Amino acid sequence: MGPLALAVIALVGWLWWTGRLRRPTGRDAMAIAMGILGVALVLRGKPLLGAAPAVLTGLYALWRFNKSTARTSVPPPAPPPLNIVEARALLGVDESADADTIRAAHRRLIALIHPDRGGTEELARKINAARDALLRHHGEK
Repeated sequence: MGPLALAVIALVGWLWWTGRLRRPTGRDAMAIAMGILGVALVLRGKPLLGAAPAVLTGLYALWRFNKSTARTSVPPPAPPPLNIVEARALLGVDESADADTIRAAHRRLIALIHPDRGGTEELARKINAARDALLRHHGEK
């Protein structure tokens, strides 16, 4: 019973670490408890009594997995393409800026307004779009 418990704990830890395991609902907790009970009964020599909870838990897990993968998140819409003048103004570069200058201006600006530092994702998307537009205009990317 000990190695099985360690394997289950390791599996749950791995699922949580990779982000595949979300906060369980009450139903999820009940299903987990029922699965543990079923496996314990099977290991104690009562396979007919333990098979039903274990199988029901497996079916619930499959249903829950299919239900969660059916709701895929839709990525946010891409910002409208910027024209070159707006992109230069946003990054603060002049017309003679080369690709290295554009990248340096982008790095400097994105470090200031990155969403992890309190900026908004929308502004970060605009700055990234401005960099991409200017690099495409220079024939790079």
